[in-house]
Amino acid sequence: MSRPPAYANRTGRPPGRTVRALGVVVPGVARVRRQAEPYADAWHARSREAALAPGRRWVVLGDSMSQAIGAEGPDRGWVDQLLGRLGPAGADLQVVNLSATGARVPDVVDQQLPAWAALPAALSPLPDLITVMVGSNDLFSGARHRTRLPDAMAELVSRLPRGSVVTTLPQPRAAARLANRHLDEAARRGHLRVVDLRTDGPDSWRGKLAADFFHPNEAGYAALTDAFEPVVRQVLRADL
Repeated sequence: MSRPPAYANRTGRPPGRTVRALGVVVPGVARVRRQAEPYADAWHARSREAALAPGRRWVVLGDSMSQAIGAEGPDRGWVDQLLGRLGPAGADLQVVNLSATGARVPDVVDQQLPAWAALPAALSPLPDLITVMVGSNDLFSGARHRTRLPDAMAELVSRLPRGSVVTTLPQPRAAARLANRHLDEAARRGHLRVVDLRTDGPDSWRGKLAADFFHPNEAGYAALTDAFEPVVRQVLRADL
């Protein structure tokens, strides 16, 4: 696959200080964190094949939530759960997952979008289906990244192709609300399709979290799939 040589489903940064500290005292954090490397390798290998396969390309951008961290395997997160639900509508989709554990919004702009642009020409007349779930790491990586989140989201919106599917941030924080304004405005203009996790995400995460109490488990990813499914189906129908 043609892509920037430094990109392989990784941001290039080590885990943050908070994650490292929690990993010492909370066994579940370290256990879930150990999934990051093998899951990244699995998606990288799968995506190399998918990028050269016939069929419509589904390009997945974002962070660990799209890597399926917290599930029992990289193929048991929301991406593959949704692919399985789509049935005939998804039979032709080739998943190229460029997400990375720890990614923030600027990583999607600076690393993942260029990686997508460097892919070989798609073997389908239909445009790539692009989905994006990112922003939580910006909120929880310290004040500097949180403060920059709204502007970073505006930049991401300006770079994404028309019709991309992007999740809102459900967290009740000022930076999330400001970032969501850019998504809402882009949706009103018809530039983006929004999966609104403020209203369509899980009502409760009880029983839906992995051992680190941050990432979803498979039940949690099923709840995220519930939110994605109607929006993605609309996109697939509209492009026929």
